[in-house]
Amino acid sequence: MDSRSALIVALMMMLANGGVFGLMHRDLPVVLRPAAVSWQVGTLLVAAGCLIFVLQRYLPLALMVTLANGLVMLGLTAYWHSLRQFYGYPSSVLLLLPMFAGTLGVFWFAAFQPDTGVRIMIASAVWLSLMWGSATVLKAQAHRDSALSRRVLLAIFAGVMLFTAIRAGYYLLLGVTPDFSVLDYSSWMNLATPVVGAVLPVVGTTAFVLMCSERIRRQWERAAGTDYLTGLANRRTLTEIGALRFATARGRDGGLVLALIDIDHFKGINDKHGHAVGDIALRHVAARIESSARGGEMPARLGGEEFVVLLDHVDHGQARAAGERLRLAVQNHPFTAGELQLPITVSIGMAICRADDDNFDCLMQRADQALYMAKAAGRNRVELVF
Repeated sequence: MDSRSALIVALMMMLANGGVFGLMHRDLPVVLRPAAVSWQVGTLLVAAGCLIFVLQRYLPLALMVTLANGLVMLGLTAYWHSLRQFYGYPSSVLLLLPMFAGTLGVFWFAAFQPDTGVRIMIASAVWLSLMWGSATVLKAQAHRDSALSRRVLLAIFAGVMLFTAIRAGYYLLLGVTPDFSVLDYSSWMNLATPVVGAVLPVVGTTAFVLMCSERIRRQWERAAGTDYLTGLANRRTLTEIGALRFATARGRDGGLVLALIDIDHFKGINDKHGHAVGDIALRHVAARIESSARGGEMPARLGGEEFVVLLDHVDHGQARAAGERLRLAVQNHPFTAGELQLPITVSIGMAICRADDDNFDCLMQRADQALYMAKAAGRNRVELVF
């Protein structure tokens, strides 16, 4: 296969991938569509640049190399912009500067001072800078996005960048002549270029689609395990994590404490001010509980006006101190809704895991008994049982 045939095959694969992705992106959530559209546009722009290279015999040299390189650079810019959209970075017109500078440089050394070697160096430098921008975005997300697809796409960018640098060095050492063509089949590098170049728009697009799928899966999992009103873990998540922590605590002989929290006189807030205000009050209390929870403490909403905080690796004294911390976090921050300001307090029942507890429900039941004691004793207090 000569370099022209390899470029045509790569072009067809890019167009097919871009077209299929164009049909699929409408099925993505609205929040992911802008990034998907930008990635699709990038793939089609790179394909258009390859098409210009294929048709170079029928176009003036200055027009051909300027259009072809400019489209490829713009396509790589679209990839960079797409990844920034995907991860919530703000848009910036500055992303276009490498493309404009590179296109002008290629045009100058094609129309006014023809020099194939310089054009290759300029294009390579711009490609590297644009792919570096994309790779930097992907690498910066390692702390919050552990998806394999992200790492695969980062590896693809790194691999293509390495090849681009090797390609530039090869042509620099080769010393290309003025009549040199990237479609000259006598050079193995000309054959390798479209093959490797197709990896990013073809395999990279597949990796990007998988990134979108992984984002959707995580959102579904988060939605299934999160209380819709407060954003805290819901009862399902509490039950699952509670059972795991209970089993671990029994294995190490205790240290697990469950705090059951109930808003005092919450029915009166709903009856007097309406359920809309009641919902705002629930979010307020949830925020106070979450902000006062420390590392290793898991807050959750059990349902209605009841919340739970799981505390691990604590003893009797630490448990009571934590309960007071949670109670005061609510008491010391009155609830406001517009001009309305209401003092809100909570009663807390706490239970410490015992060796004779059969399961996590035993801990819940004893915490509920402690909560009843706190309410019976006047509310806005903490009761701890063993």
